[in-house]
Amino acid sequence: MKTDTQLQKDAIAELKWEPSVHAEHIGVEVVDGVVTLTGHVNTYAEKINAEHAAERVAGVKALAVEMNVKLTGISKRTDSDIAHSVQNVLLWTTFLTKDTVKIMVEDGWVTLTGEVERAFQRTAADRAFRYLLGVKGVANQITVKTSIASSTIKADIEAALKRRATAESDKLSVAVSGSEVTLQGSCHTWAERELASDASWNAPGVRSVVDNITISYQCRVMKELTQTMGNGTLQSHLVRAGKSRVAVHRRQRHACSVQSHQCLDTAQP
Repeated sequence: MKTDTQLQKDAIAELKWEPSVHAEHIGVEVVDGVVTLTGHVNTYAEKINAEHAAERVAGVKALAVEMNVKLTGISKRTDSDIAHSVQNVLLWTTFLTKDTVKIMVEDGWVTLTGEVERAFQRTAADRAFRYLLGVKGVANQITVKTSIASSTIKADIEAALKRRATAESDKLSVAVSGSEVTLQGSCHTWAERELASDASWNAPGVRSVVDNITISYQCRVMKELTQTMGNGTLQSHLVRAGKSRVAVHRRQRHACSVQSHQCLDTAQP
């Protein structure tokens, strides 16, 4: 299991590796596996890409984002210009129509409202506008119509998880209340967690997803060792390793004891 210091180094390295991010403007803090990104970025798109870069690092349990978008030069645009650009994007977006989504722009923030048939349309709206010049953020308040029984939604999501063959899908539980889906359990990576979340959002009738899935990095490491070495071999190695640590500790205590006696003997006249 990685220490907070190791996670911080890996997160910084991943940010530097991401070509769309200016890593020198971003600070990284880690406490108990929770990564916090601070500082500022030049565009909203860069902010999203920085978040994704941090999520890719193995061992990250959660992500807190405290970055600000500071527009400079030609990136600064009036709210009216941004609103017109958003309207044009709507006209050219396959899954959305102008009458379905309503737009409000204030201080560079785009707020989306309205109602769509499926959750993927809601996601498409969010992704369509995040890369527009001058946008500081997107508040997606679009809702999804629902007229499907909870039991049907639950069965559809569980079937989707099995089709996608996630290694730990049996450790995930799906609860549905009306049109709200709650995911519980644990998985090994952010990618597996997003896979489960996407499967839930893709189900017809889902209006919101509460993702309570935790990431268990240590379990993934132990599973990989078990698959590589076999459970019996792994247990044997762990036992030997434990005995070795005990033996080393005893030798260290003995050496200190001997050294202490030698010092006492030297001190005597």
